[in-house]
Order: sequence, then C-alpha cells, then structure tokens
Amino acid sequence: MAIKTHCGFVAIVGRANVGKSTLFNALLDKQLSIATHKPQTTRHNIRGILSLDACQLILVDTPGIQLGNKRLINKVLISNALSSLQEVDVVLMVAEMGRWSNEDDYLLKQIKQVNRPVVLVINKIDRMKDKSALFPILEDVKSRYEFEDIIPISALHDKNMNTLTKVLCSQVPESVFLFPEDVTWDRDDAFVISEIVRGAAITQLHKELPYAIYTEVENLNFEEDLVSVGVVLWVEKDSQKGIVIGKKGSKLKSIGEQARNRLERVFGKKVMLKTWVKVKQNWQDQQDIVSQFKE
Repeated sequence: MAIKTHCGFVAIVGRANVGKSTLFNALLDKQLSIATHKPQTTRHNIRGILSLDACQLILVDTPGIQLGNKRLINKVLISNALSSLQEVDVVLMVAEMGRWSNEDDYLLKQIKQVNRPVVLVINKIDRMKDKSALFPILEDVKSRYEFEDIIPISALHDKNMNTLTKVLCSQVPESVFLFPEDVTWDRDDAFVISEIVRGAAITQLHKELPYAIYTEVENLNFEEDLVSVGVVLWVEKDSQKGIVIGKKGSKLKSIGEQARNRLERVFGKKVMLKTWVKVKQNWQDQQDIVSQFKE
C-alpha cells in the first residue's frame, strides 16, 4: 500500500528581527538565508525545501515587516512579504518572546484577510529565565487570533523544532512531492552566491551601512573542481565605498574570505572569488534597481 505524502508551501512571516531567517535555516539545517542581529536583512522571498519521509515543506523566508521606513526599497520588501500570504498553504507567524508590537498587530491584521491556517511560534524562549512567565504570554496571544497551534521555540538553540515540523506537516495538504528529495532550494547559483557575499558584508560592517549595499554576480563559471566568480558590491556614496574597502583593502579582503569559506561549504569545491566595490547614487530609491527585488 502506497504511503500517503503531504506537501505544501509555508510562508515564514513576522516583523523585523524576530528570528525568521534563523528559524528558516534551523528547519533546513543549512544557512541559506542571511541571519544576523541586524533587522530586515532578508530582501527576497527565499524558498528552501525540507523533505522528510512522508512530508515535503517548501519554506518561504520573507522580509521583515518594518513600519515607518519610507524608502522605496522598504515598501517593496513589505509588499514581497505580504504577497506571499496569498500563495502558500500555511502561514507560520514568528513573534518574539515577551514583546508584541504594533508591527505584529499590523501583520496579524493582514493575515486575517487570507483564508489560510496560521501557526504561531514564540521565538527566543532561551532568553527566559523563569519558564512560568511563558504562560501569561501564551494566554495573551491566544486571545488575539484562533491560531491552529502556538509553539514556544528557540530557533537558535534548536528547541521544539521537531514539534514545529510535525505541526506544519499536519497542516499542509495531501500531495505528491513537488521537488526531488535532494533539492534544498529553488534559486539559481548566482542568487545563492550573491546572498552569501551580502551576508558576509552585513556581518563585517556596522550601523546603517549594510543596508546601503546590494550585490551583483558577474562572470560565474563552474568547472569540475573549481567555481570562479566575480561579485560587485554596490553602495550609494563614495564615502561608503572607502568604508567597505577598508584600510589597504583589509575590510573587503575580510568580507571575501568569509564569503569564500561559506561558498566552498555550499558547493563542496574550491571557490575563486573576486570582489569589487562600486557606487550607484541613492539606489534604494531608484525604481529600475529596486524593481529587481519584486517577487
């Protein structure tokens, strides 16, 4: 008798910096999405595929909801996140333990408008010293919406992740798998390389500068034992270019080394990575550039 399988799309949504990308990476046991302490580092709806014995989850990591930022790119990122709600089978809303904000309310209002099952996770419970304090938090969120389930987790420390996976599998429809079981993402190699280099830049740079950077892949070539690729890091001002390059090129070298190490783990072969920094004035408000981030 054939085993029944389940398969479906799950949107991971939440306000900025609640740990969506950390959760996404933890579920996949891979670092496909940029996860840092800096808010709203995810710009695209990134899809990762988790294949289990009888269940396949296509996870969609979305940009964080950040109200009040009037730049064009932020409007596009919010649009990307909300558009994903219409295209999935299950919504996985991520909130932060002990903190419910206006942005959480805004997102929940948008979720209520789509007829999808919603699972809520309360992330970062590893920070809670007194576990009994969790009960009033759970009672509070229960009063806000009729969630299919509410699961306290720590994505960073892999707590309750198996429980979450089982709940998600119970919510997606009965279906054949949509992807081969050995496929873990549905983006092309250039996208993965671009995001890894941007992630390295974000971790190495400070304050607002990481958000002034976007990356563009050039000259990508795969050989049997070698990946050769060039990546341009675009910034908005000449002064930012100097910061990214660093004294005698030290900062750019450090970014390149970190990115190269990750790329070699991802592709399982030696990577020859060249990086350049170029200026494109106020690119975050230029329609032709920001349109590249539209899903």
